[in-house]
Amino acid sequence: MAGKGDAVELTVGERTVRLSSPEKVYFPERGFTKMDVARYYLAVADGVVRGLRDRPTMLERYPDGVGGESFYQKRAPKSLPDWIGTERITFPSGRYADEICPAEPAAVIWAANLGCLTFHPWPVRRGRADHPDELRIDLDPQPGTDYPDAVRAAGELHALLDGLGLRGWPKTSGGRGLHVFVPILPEWTFTEVRRAVIAIGRELERRAPDRITTAWWKEERGEKIFVDYNQMARDRTMASPYSVRPRPRATVSAPLRWEELAGGARPEDFDLETMPRRYAELGDVHADMEEHRFRLDTVLELADRDEHDHGLGDMPYPPDHPKMAGEPKRVQPSRARRGRDPEGARDTPDTQDRRDAPKAQGTRERGRTR
Repeated sequence: MAGKGDAVELTVGERTVRLSSPEKVYFPERGFTKMDVARYYLAVADGVVRGLRDRPTMLERYPDGVGGESFYQKRAPKSLPDWIGTERITFPSGRYADEICPAEPAAVIWAANLGCLTFHPWPVRRGRADHPDELRIDLDPQPGTDYPDAVRAAGELHALLDGLGLRGWPKTSGGRGLHVFVPILPEWTFTEVRRAVIAIGRELERRAPDRITTAWWKEERGEKIFVDYNQMARDRTMASPYSVRPRPRATVSAPLRWEELAGGARPEDFDLETMPRRYAELGDVHADMEEHRFRLDTVLELADRDEHDHGLGDMPYPPDHPKMAGEPKRVQPSRARRGRDPEGARDTPDTQDRRDAPKAQGTRERGRTR
């Protein structure tokens, strides 16, 4: 179509990747084009590949830019080049899909040509799809709180991880929240790693009960930072480091040093324009994650104490998961108080979120298997 430019071929390492309609505008507010997105990913290539390498990855695609239709693609498309690997992953339902596993910059640019802005990798690698090698903690501001509150909670988390003999690497979500990743040995199941995140969240809640919560039901959270422990459940993902977010200002999920977080770094500081300059100066500030793998013994001991000393067992799973052994009833507390049948309760935190949150125009999921 006119105004979108002829296709170009980009040399990415030893490969040539075709980029169609390079002048198509993806971010109208800033004027950033599809080519700008591709150039961005080339500028941060080593960092984005570090976060994606050999991980089953869902693509969040915006073929017509952030103002157009969007969808999540789980299954590898039929047009997948033979040099991009895949991994078969199993969903909570027992069904499965083959997802792409980017392992080089050319794979990122190939996905960007499809309109992929955000990459959502699983916390596992090819060949060990049932054993996470990252413990991921999502600090999610609730109504009445904002990014500075998440930063304060992250400070509490930093101290807690140190005390447990762990080290976390923080990054912005690209919005108001923060993510902290801890590289771990792939010796535990999703159930065990999720249990570890619950234990961390509960300890944070004990240390700062007026500011941090693990309450799954929105009506119980209040104006606090929610430790979203279910982001560690099977088939839950977070935006990869350096991923572009579908926001008008084209912010990106920015890896940070702890001192930068405490020193006032904000999500809006990092976008399609500013991150390449930062990367050229500092490189990937999370590159040393690859040198570490921690054990979860101390955290799981904390979970054991919660259970044995305080009677704190499992917590509700997302609504698409089958009922798990030891899981409490999935019913809103207000419904339970009114004597509603828990098994008949239809409202869940996820359905509440879908009603309350603004949605991108036409958003859908492609390759849905659950």
